[in-house]
Amino acid sequence: MFKGQVSGEFTKLLEAAKQQEQPQRLLMLFARAEGNKKKKDNASHETGTVTPLMCVDKLPEEIDSFEALIKEADAIVDDWSFVLIAGLGGNDGEAPPTEAAEPYLNQMANDLMMGQDLSGYTILDRQQHPVLLQAR
Repeated sequence: MFKGQVSGEFTKLLEAAKQQEQPQRLLMLFARAEGNKKKKDNASHETGTVTPLMCVDKLPEEIDSFEALIKEADAIVDDWSFVLIAGLGGNDGEAPPTEAAEPYLNQMANDLMMGQDLSGYTILDRQQHPVLLQAR
């Protein structure tokens, strides 16, 4: 599985996925954060729990925009706080089938729930702002 942090907006992430040597399938885990905000050193920090809500896999060509993705996600579950995104590369010029995504989506959920290092995932909030999650 290719996990890569892509700086910038979701559009740049889609373009980067389309430019990979092998076709990609994007893996997305929508999650809800619940906690308490605290001001510390002029930065906002929040502690609490994170709950995976749903997993989705799509080809980059199947996503028109971040706004369209939000609308589609909200139609299923609308109380998500952020989305973790990774890419799964194909072989021989073919994108991986959706069935190939399941174990990797499960791994993403496990990584989140078990407090594993998430720095390899692109994590965006509902406004496309990057999110940094750290386990305690």
